[in-house]
Amino acid sequence: MKKYFCISACLLASFLFTDVVSAQITDRDSIVVPVKRKRPKPIKHELSGGLRLNTDGWSIFLDRGKVKNTDRTTDYYYSLNFWQIELSEKKHPQQIKRSNTISSQTEAAKPFIYGKISNFYTLNIGYGKRKLIAGKPEMNKDVEPGHVSIHWMYMGALSIGLEKPYYVDAYVAKNGVNVPETIRYTDSTKEDFLAQEFIVGSSGFGKGLGETKIVPGAQFKTALHFDFANSKKAKLAVETGVSASIYSRAIEMMANTNSVPYFVNAYMSFQFGKRWAQKK
Repeated sequence: MKKYFCISACLLASFLFTDVVSAQITDRDSIVVPVKRKRPKPIKHELSGGLRLNTDGWSIFLDRGKVKNTDRTTDYYYSLNFWQIELSEKKHPQQIKRSNTISSQTEAAKPFIYGKISNFYTLNIGYGKRKLIAGKPEMNKDVEPGHVSIHWMYMGALSIGLEKPYYVDAYVAKNGVNVPETIRYTDSTKEDFLAQEFIVGSSGFGKGLGETKIVPGAQFKTALHFDFANSKKAKLAVETGVSASIYSRAIEMMANTNSVPYFVNAYMSFQFGKRWAQKK
């Protein structure tokens, strides 16, 4: 009898021990160990480009910027320091494209700008800042993301003016006979250059490239910059502002008009690009 009692006691003790161990394992497995998540790197850089429509011409440009403040609370809508390179063409308000049909000739008429003396292009290399002045709050679970941030932009630039003479193909009277010639505006040719009825058309962009003159100057711009990107790694913006440029001498663009060494315009630009974090 004692033998059976000892065996039963041993089996009961073994069963209880197994339950205790199993319960301890189950409790240990149910413990949630917090996992430390790695936060994304803050945005540090921006690269973008676009097209600018000016009241006196057009521009294409490229911006390369660095985020001024990498605080996580301003990571989505930040302030920026940037370099800009811009190529522009200036157009005089009086320049209008025209064309002539000379009945004695069989060649098709080519368009030209009557009275235009020179094409004027500018290469601007500038440094500027964009400061956040308004925008929607940082995205979180309680606040809907904003659709636009508004920045104040200002910059100064070195402006390299490129003045290229404008040539036309025309019929010039020589010894009582009209002969075809390619001419530009000078004191000796201005009468033929401005004889509209004898102009065939423009000589083309390539004519006069070798006679391009460099005119140094400076530029200043200020604007409101509206960023519509719905991702902090994308760039999609519209900018509207004013620009002023001044050069070392007057720029002769049209005949019979006053030439001035400065330009002032209003503009609107369309810009897109990308942003990224600092790479290690």
